[in-house]
Amino acid sequence: MVWNSFLLALREIRRNVMRSLLTMLGIVIGVAAVIAMVTIGGGATAQVTEQIASMGSNLLMVRPGQHRGPGASSAAAAFDLNDAQAILRDIPAISAVAPSSSQRLVAVYGNENWSTTVTGVDNEFFKVRNWTVQTGRQFVDSELRAGKAVCLVGATVHKELFGDQSPLESQVRLGNFSCQVIGVLEAKGQSTFGSDQDDLVLVPLRTFQRRIAGNQDISLIQVSVTDGRSTDKAKSDIEFLMRDRRKITGSENDNFQVMDMKEITKMLTGTTQILTTLLSAVAAVSLLVGGIGIMNIMLVSVTERTREIGIRLAIGAMEREVLLQFLVEAVVLSSFGGLVGILLALSGSIGLTRLLKVPFIFNPGIVLIAFLFSAAVGVIFGFFPARKAARLDPIDALRHE
Repeated sequence: MVWNSFLLALREIRRNVMRSLLTMLGIVIGVAAVIAMVTIGGGATAQVTEQIASMGSNLLMVRPGQHRGPGASSAAAAFDLNDAQAILRDIPAISAVAPSSSQRLVAVYGNENWSTTVTGVDNEFFKVRNWTVQTGRQFVDSELRAGKAVCLVGATVHKELFGDQSPLESQVRLGNFSCQVIGVLEAKGQSTFGSDQDDLVLVPLRTFQRRIAGNQDISLIQVSVTDGRSTDKAKSDIEFLMRDRRKITGSENDNFQVMDMKEITKMLTGTTQILTTLLSAVAAVSLLVGGIGIMNIMLVSVTERTREIGIRLAIGAMEREVLLQFLVEAVVLSSFGGLVGILLALSGSIGLTRLLKVPFIFNPGIVLIAFLFSAAVGVIFGFFPARKAARLDPIDALRHE
């Protein structure tokens, strides 16, 4: 009986192809929009997680000053090298500590110049930030101790100053002194916060302090927590240690901040997920509009086929058979719309993710849910017209012109 109802539904759809296509349009748009929004949102969330992970594993960032908004801090005394050594020595959950200081300078090579960030580091920086050297080498201990004029350049600086040439052994002027390029860093791309991670030059920390800053200040301490240890516990231990070292009493506010990259990851991914949910909910309204369209067309179909329904009832058709016929027709319309919407969504999502430069992540769960929801729309909005057809009086239906 269901198969015969399905064949009858296909016959009616072929008989009114244009009307059927327009009826399915709302379902197509709704399903496609929901799947596309969830797919793009999932890609954006994955990209945020990946970009923050690229900044370092289990990373804590300790800065002087109180946070006063995005990227801003109030003035406070800088750290020194002893603070970084104390964190590594006194907190057992820490695997590596990388003190650093940075300053914007113009890098010059030949006729080319480029404004970039020059950062003084030691070799722990590469471990904490999960950063490898693509060509060349890291600093050697003698260069770090003596403050030699050597440097490593990021991919952006390499491109802007040297183009396709190898920068190794070349002399680059940074402000008032020149340094020899000993390596090129692996490209990391843009960070989640919109900055270019590859636009930097690394020099030994002691070189930076002597030749650029002229002091022993440390503006940032990056801390890597041992795998399997709690970053929350490490963060609270660092805060307690720094309060003690900076002579902050219990009633005073911290004049430093400790940022946990996992917390930032959770915050950003939570924001993208909320936006995805809101956009998907708005897109789902199209499914309701499509369901209303199906109900409207099925009511019209019942009116047009009143005499046919009367004949079927008069020759012995049961009410449930007439009900099933029209219900199956509504479900077929909505299901076909769901299938077309899925194909449109997947092809559109691939194009949009490439355009937005986010990863395409196929989510079979949302595809299945969208299809089942489209079929449910056919059942819900097709039931009333189907029941109206099944309850027609055969005599009145046969008299209908």
